[in-house]
Amino acid sequence: LAAAEKSAGWKLLFDGQSLGGWRGYTLKGPPEAGWKVEDGLLKTVAKVKGKELITEQKFGDFELSWEWRLAKGANNGVKYFVTEQRPRAPGHEYQMIDETDAKWATLHANAKTASFYEVLAPAADKPLRPAGEWNSSRIVVRGKVVEHWLNDRKVLTYELGSPEVKAGLAKSK
Repeated sequence: LAAAEKSAGWKLLFDGQSLGGWRGYTLKGPPEAGWKVEDGLLKTVAKVKGKELITEQKFGDFELSWEWRLAKGANNGVKYFVTEQRPRAPGHEYQMIDETDAKWATLHANAKTASFYEVLAPAADKPLRPAGEWNSSRIVVRGKVVEHWLNDRKVLTYELGSPEVKAGLAKSK
């Protein structure tokens, strides 16, 4: 982090070397499988089932930014507002998927990249780069307002508890 970021209260969640500050969902420590740190990157291990990662620290208002790329046909996401007290629906999810792959051809807009997965769709003209290329994402939470960003463009804004969110949740799986 730059000095200005540190003085503004930013925290680095990944040190590029370890899973320090992270643990497995429902675990006291890191998961035994499914994740690796390689070349300064946090990676999922293909075709290895492991626990999801969650931060050890809890946050109120926050801004989370990350860079990512997917393999052809991949499907992933970043969950936030996670609580282990709701195991069937632990949190909201920022979806990341290779939506151009034929196996995802029937996806509805609420399941595409940068959506609030299964609840709200992002802008149809979002600036998504294809599988194998780097994208950058950001989730901004201020009070009840949540924003999803993709490649420096805000593509979704919603208010927690709004009629729009409640309707989307009622229709979601």
